[in-house]
Amino acid sequence: MQFDATRSDLTVGVIGAGAMGRGIAQVAAAGNMQVLITDSRAGAAQEARDFVDKLFVRAAEKGSMTKDAAAAATARIKVVSGLAEFKPCHLVVEAIIEDLEVKRALFAELENIVAPDCILASNTSSLSITTIAAKLKTPQRFAGMHFFNPVPLMKLVEVIAGLRTESWVIEALMAIGRRMTREPVSLTDAPGFLVNQVGRGFTLEASHLAYEGVSNFPDVDRVMRDVGGFRMGPFELMELTGLDVTQPASEAVYTQFFHEPRYRPNLIMRSRYDAGVLGRKTKKGFYEYDAEMKPIVAAEPAAPKAWPASVWVSPAEASGHAALTELLKKLGAPLETGARPGAAALILVTPLGEDATTCAVEQELDPKRTVAVDTLFPLVKRRTIMGTPVTDPVFRDAAHGLLASDGVPVTVCRDSPGFIAQRIVAMIVNIGCSIAQSRTAQPADIDKAVTLGLNYPNGPFKFGDVLGAGRVHQVLSSMYRIYGDPRYRPNIWLARRAKLGVSLLTTEP
Repeated sequence: MQFDATRSDLTVGVIGAGAMGRGIAQVAAAGNMQVLITDSRAGAAQEARDFVDKLFVRAAEKGSMTKDAAAAATARIKVVSGLAEFKPCHLVVEAIIEDLEVKRALFAELENIVAPDCILASNTSSLSITTIAAKLKTPQRFAGMHFFNPVPLMKLVEVIAGLRTESWVIEALMAIGRRMTREPVSLTDAPGFLVNQVGRGFTLEASHLAYEGVSNFPDVDRVMRDVGGFRMGPFELMELTGLDVTQPASEAVYTQFFHEPRYRPNLIMRSRYDAGVLGRKTKKGFYEYDAEMKPIVAAEPAAPKAWPASVWVSPAEASGHAALTELLKKLGAPLETGARPGAAALILVTPLGEDATTCAVEQELDPKRTVAVDTLFPLVKRRTIMGTPVTDPVFRDAAHGLLASDGVPVTVCRDSPGFIAQRIVAMIVNIGCSIAQSRTAQPADIDKAVTLGLNYPNGPFKFGDVLGAGRVHQVLSSMYRIYGDPRYRPNIWLARRAKLGVSLLTTEP
């Protein structure tokens, strides 16, 4: 079927006038489309139109559009009283409550009103497009068009094909998304689509390691900001979005994937959700807040004024040995260069996915003097170290003092396979690879969706390529070996490209 997404009279119906619905109406009107908007609550659609009008007026005042263009954009939005007035629509986007039966009933009624070539789309973030469309008479014209909040600021829109969606529908929605000045990515139906799947790696793995007692919330957030390059740490992010949003979404993805271990939720999130301790909106979550709603976070402890008599770096992991040795030379550390450490030397190891204990035992090193340093990431803004359960505090403090001697902060965590950043970033990469392997979307589109929808510094494939696919694979393989938890098994997409030494973006013919 032919669909002209450029036509001047293209009319978009929007059902639901909440934050998402009014945002969709705004970008559609700004894209020179006619908009019909309705809501089940009396007056809500008019309130939404008034709200959007103020935004257009403000944009004109700031000079980003003319007064005439602002007035014309508002004039393109028309409030209607119900679905019966949606007959002239070429596209209808639903943005109502996340309830499967409510959505099904809505679209069943709607498909008897609109023309046969009108596209029906849902803005759902958690429900299957295929499932919503299953009982429709015309499921071939139904798709997902998932915007992100706030719609005018978040450029990404996920365009999701259900099992029976025809290709012309996806092509039309991609064109309409671009006309709305969004960045559309095309994918097939999957729980959590793209962004919500990858986002589980960030929040769930952080929760798992905190639950294990590896680190505390502020230190995890500091490491992921300074080491990983994220704008916010995972617990800061969950505080902002609220566990009433994050926890149900996490459980929905886990359930819909038939309890896939990579998406397994954690009790540290569930208990707070059950207790109503949701984050900023309840003034208490992973953090407590002062009267000005600033998180109450204790200052980082000062680095010990300690220095080792000598320090020996294990050569077991070549790249880590090279990076750490270079840094220690700049710091003026008393380096030993023998094949084995001296009897009083601080022993530094640089594991990928292993814990300090495993390194000490397998390399036959003294665990009381062994401290592990994370060298997968640049040692520039923050450094992360951990000892074994029996590491002498004197040697731990010596490692801390030495590595902080140039003013770069050092985070000390408890012994853990993969430290903090290795664990979280490796899970993000692995989930991205599993999405590509299932052919849900192309690698480049997955990276684009993640950077635009989650504001990550890199998408999963770019992260993997920057760090090295082989090294990320080693992190996951080591964690899988030590934990015995299938959550950490490397996806075959990652494993093959790591073995071949090619980019994770490499697609198959």
